[in-house]
Amino acid sequence: MNLKKTITLLPDKPGIYQYFDAQKRLLYIGKAKNLKKRVSSYFRFKPDFGPAPKLGARIAKMISESVTLEYLIVESEHDALILENSLIKQLKPKYNILLRDDKTYPYIYIDLSEDFPRFEITRRVIKGKHIKYFGPFSTSANEILQSLYDIFPLVQKKGCLTGKKACLFHQIEKCLAPCEGKITPLKYGEIINQAIEVVNDRKKLIKLLKSKMEFYSENLLFEEALKIRDSIVKIEKANILSHVDLAKLEDFDIFAVAIDTIRAVGVRLFIREGKVTSSSYAHFKSDNGFDIAELYKVLLLEYYQHELPYTPQNILVYEDFEEQPLLETILEKKFHKKIPIKRPKIGERKKLTELAYKNGVELLRLESHKNNTSILEEIKSLFSLEKTPFEIEGYDNSHMMGQATVGAMIKWNEKFIKKEYRHYNLEAKDEYAQMRELISRRVESFHKNPPPDLMVIDGGATLLKLAIQIVKQNNVFVDVIAIAKEKRDAKAMRAKGKAYDIIYTTQGEFKLSPNDKRLQFIQNIRDESHRFAITFFKKQKLKSDQKISLLNKKGIGEATVRKLLQYFETFDNIENATFEEIEGVVGTKIAKSIKNI
Repeated sequence: MNLKKTITLLPDKPGIYQYFDAQKRLLYIGKAKNLKKRVSSYFRFKPDFGPAPKLGARIAKMISESVTLEYLIVESEHDALILENSLIKQLKPKYNILLRDDKTYPYIYIDLSEDFPRFEITRRVIKGKHIKYFGPFSTSANEILQSLYDIFPLVQKKGCLTGKKACLFHQIEKCLAPCEGKITPLKYGEIINQAIEVVNDRKKLIKLLKSKMEFYSENLLFEEALKIRDSIVKIEKANILSHVDLAKLEDFDIFAVAIDTIRAVGVRLFIREGKVTSSSYAHFKSDNGFDIAELYKVLLLEYYQHELPYTPQNILVYEDFEEQPLLETILEKKFHKKIPIKRPKIGERKKLTELAYKNGVELLRLESHKNNTSILEEIKSLFSLEKTPFEIEGYDNSHMMGQATVGAMIKWNEKFIKKEYRHYNLEAKDEYAQMRELISRRVESFHKNPPPDLMVIDGGATLLKLAIQIVKQNNVFVDVIAIAKEKRDAKAMRAKGKAYDIIYTTQGEFKLSPNDKRLQFIQNIRDESHRFAITFFKKQKLKSDQKISLLNKKGIGEATVRKLLQYFETFDNIENATFEEIEGVVGTKIAKSIKNI
């Protein structure tokens, strides 16, 4: 059914809609309170059928590429928004905006119901009527926490209160030994109040830290002084906006968005008791421009999707956007209280939203000085990619004669993001099946961890076709290329001083000069995925060798071990097999030895 016919048959019901191009690639996912009205608004029907004249450049380009439309009816606009957000993360359409910064932020908290409470860090809600939270902190939470324990004589460790005798912390004057009754809960509470005061006023905290740093320096304790200095730098960096102090002790979160050509920044400020306690920001990247309303929607949805230790009285935004009333409804349902989303027009609140916006503009200015974008745009152009590969994942697998078979995924986004690396224990025996298992498992996790802009496979044309097939089967919009050594007489060439690599794409093969920076960039991705795969393989191989050694000590030879592995496939399966199962493979004597009978 053609696009125009589909639109005329749309129902007057809430739902999500998906636009596809001539190659059946997903271009855009949207949500609607009324599918017929919303989708029809993208088009003009007379005198000719085509994009509506008042569309923004990004959406107009998307509509011009759209050939087919699919939709799904849901119960309410609320359900449509949640489903839209989930599908965008999982499928990554070409023209939707995706925010990857969906992490939870840490809070410092203290349970004031305890006689001798301690400050701790949490990313989740701690149950208790007398819990007090500070934050959230985008950075420096650990430095602030450690500073409290360095400056004030607090109970340093959880286990300190269970002892009956003062420990080393008391001897070095870092604790007043409540375990021996040397300080009362009332006096300890006074120290806690002083600590709370400096958490809320970072200028006081920094002043105290500088005093301690000078003390260490004067006493030639330079290592300790350097640690304090590093903490001060991190706390000051996160404390740029703390000079703002409102007359009223109000709590609210502030959001502002600043836009450049291919980048945008969402800034968050967190106001607690009339002071900016912390700030954070998230970067968006797109070849196709941005929509302000969509940026605000994504920014707020991602931050408030988690259960938060503390929710504000109000949310302030730098500018109004289309989805404000709907987001208010979603937040009310989630947090069981009304949290208005407002754009202040006068006074201190307006100045704060402007301050957030100005910081977004400054972040974009700093971002413009980074040099990675040009090489990424060159790679996009050379390989005819659909998107500039701002985020790249590399994949490789490793094994030795079918043993310790592993897969690895690495991630690059302006640098290698090692906390996002993943390794996989694979069951497949040959290289083709191993890559199929690796890519399939990664694609299955897209709903939890969104796909990259570009997948780089360590392999040739066959593995490239395999990866593209798996991605297409899951309707995901992501570019794929592969890189492999040139082969002569079925052997990979390895010339001294040069790397003869071929890059395989949907447009054909590329054999670039070893000095070509685009080749070197892709090689760097491949080499890192290979390094990570080999590192994990060695660990798994060591475990495997240890298990073989244990079997050898029981008098079981290598030939028998191979026979067991050929049948049971893994050592875990051998360990979990019954006596009868093992006996059927290698006989009664060896089965008794393995099962210690």
